[in-house]
Amino acid sequence: MSRNSIRLSVGAALMGVALSSGSVLAEDVIKIGIPVGLSGANSVVAPSVVQAAELAAEEINAKGGIMGKKVVLEVADDGSGAAGAQKAFDSLIFQKKVNVLISMETSAARNAGLPIVTRGKTPFIYTSFYEGRSCNKYLYVNAWVPDQQVAPIVDYFNKNYKAKTFFLIGSDYAFGRGMLEFTKGYIEKTGGKVLGEEYLPMDGSDWTPIISKLKAAKPDALITSTAGGAPNVTLTKQLRAAGVNIPYGNLAVDEGTAKSMGPDAEGIFISGSYFTTIDSPKNKEFLAAMQKKFGANLKTPNDLSVPEYEGVYAYKLAVEKAGSADADKVIAALSEVAFEGPRGVIKMNKQRHAPLTMYLGQVQKDGSVKTLSTFKDVDPGAQCPNLK
Repeated sequence: MSRNSIRLSVGAALMGVALSSGSVLAEDVIKIGIPVGLSGANSVVAPSVVQAAELAAEEINAKGGIMGKKVVLEVADDGSGAAGAQKAFDSLIFQKKVNVLISMETSAARNAGLPIVTRGKTPFIYTSFYEGRSCNKYLYVNAWVPDQQVAPIVDYFNKNYKAKTFFLIGSDYAFGRGMLEFTKGYIEKTGGKVLGEEYLPMDGSDWTPIISKLKAAKPDALITSTAGGAPNVTLTKQLRAAGVNIPYGNLAVDEGTAKSMGPDAEGIFISGSYFTTIDSPKNKEFLAAMQKKFGANLKTPNDLSVPEYEGVYAYKLAVEKAGSADADKVIAALSEVAFEGPRGVIKMNKQRHAPLTMYLGQVQKDGSVKTLSTFKDVDPGAQCPNLK
């Protein structure tokens, strides 16, 4: 089976089974490309993203598809990095000829893929929280940016722990540095001070020297921003082993990854647009449908997988509003449609980004997240002011 282009039918992605669409003609289907890190840093969370897309496609197909056309998923492993993304995007757009890309990826993968998106004139709904201000004619984002996510953690540490000094740790790439640059600015704006800022390559796993610097600095609080998945696991495990017990805010951990960490994740503060504990009919329906479809194989729905589910529906609505899957018509429609899903009503109408209800939570002993505060309809701020 090809690593970079795996033809997957709904329900088959995680089993690695390649199924053809049988007698269905190419013009009778809508192909959704999902470039995602099945290997590399994102491999911890990618399976949950694919599952969310599978459920959305199954539900849509059960109700007649998109304008009568069957939805077919094309999943490609981007290796969680730039080189893999170039191959995955190229394969999906020019060989599989997908109608749209809908997926979460590392910022390195996204940045490497965007020139191919432009060349292929293919709509791309990016469903991953990220460092912000990525702008492209074909790009829309339905996940959070630092303007929406950082303040709840810093403000909570200021108010509840009287934290004035901070230490920042990140993965050395666009997301890690971008998130911590914004965080440092916000800390200083609110009267705090950053005592240290350290980075490790995205594929690095030995945080010992950085943790030594952290302990020597003796800050009031720690904030980290690592590549989603494996780096979160290794860093947190080593922090706990080193006896670090100051308030710890993680800007990159999702609920699913937190569960995979086990006891090491207890006490971490996270800020996001989705927790499984959201008490709404739509979220309960979604969780029940996921459980019914995947059973014991279900990966914990999270702030990276739920936007994938909603992104597939947003694309459906945009095609129906446009009356066509034509890329330019769909791009024009994407800012006008709104989908009500597990996170509430999401509309990507703020410079190709979306106002989001944000939650501050703390990871509990069993891996669940306790919601501490809710912030309604937080604006994403100025992201792409010059993009028409």
